[in-house]
Amino acid sequence: MGDEVRKDLKILIVDDMVTMRRILKKHLISLGFTNFNEAHDGEKALNLIKTGIELGVNFDLIISDWNMPGMTGLDLLREIRSMENDIKDVPFLMITNETKQGNVVLAVQAGVNGYVVKPFTAITLKEKIDKIFERMTG
Repeated sequence: MGDEVRKDLKILIVDDMVTMRRILKKHLISLGFTNFNEAHDGEKALNLIKTGIELGVNFDLIISDWNMPGMTGLDLLREIRSMENDIKDVPFLMITNETKQGNVVLAVQAGVNGYVVKPFTAITLKEKIDKIFERMTG
C-alpha cells in the first residue's frame, strides 16, 4: 500500500521510567507524531484507556514497556485483549530488555502486534509502527 502511517494517531506511552518515556516521545516527535498520553504503569494506563472508552475516545496505538512494577506490560496487553469493546483490537507495541524467545512467544500469544528490544533508534521504532499498520490495512 505504501501509505504513510497517520501522524495524528493518539498514542499511549506506558513506561515506569521517566527517561524512557522522554526518549520514546523524542523519537516519536522526530517521526512526526504529536498526540501522546503517558502512563507510569499498567494500572494508570488501564485507567486512561477506560476513561477514553467512557468518553468515546480510543487510543490508536499503545507502546508499553514489559517490565514495570505492579501491572506489567504483558498483564496490560492481556487485560486489553480481554475487553469487550473496540479497544481490544488496538495495536500494541511492546518494548523490552527481554530477548528470551519464551517471552517473545508469551507476548505473541497474548496478542502483541510488535516487539522492540532496548536500546532502539527512531528508525527501528518507525519500521515497527509501519509494519504494524501495514498488516492491519492488508
